[in-house]
Amino acid sequence: MYHVYILASRRHGTLYIGVTNSLLARLAQHRSGKGSEFVQKYKVYRLVYVESYDRPDEAIAREKQLKRWKRDWKIELIERDNLEWCDLGDLLD
Repeated sequence: MYHVYILASRRHGTLYIGVTNSLLARLAQHRSGKGSEFVQKYKVYRLVYVESYDRPDEAIAREKQLKRWKRDWKIELIERDNLEWCDLGDLLD
């Protein structure tokens, strides 16, 4: 399973979009400072959105699509399922 995910620094804060085949491990990397330099610099640790795909090419294509989206569209996508911007990482344990 492959996952496209969005991290946020806070509600309506800085956003980071990534793709992984191990969401728990990748989230742990980000939170320990061993993931992306961008995530570490801007403290973007809150998992606010996830989509899952069976094939890596589908997940990568979706990640690229989301990265091209306007910020408002990304916020609408997040708030469609996570209005309060809760940290979905808490639900993964």
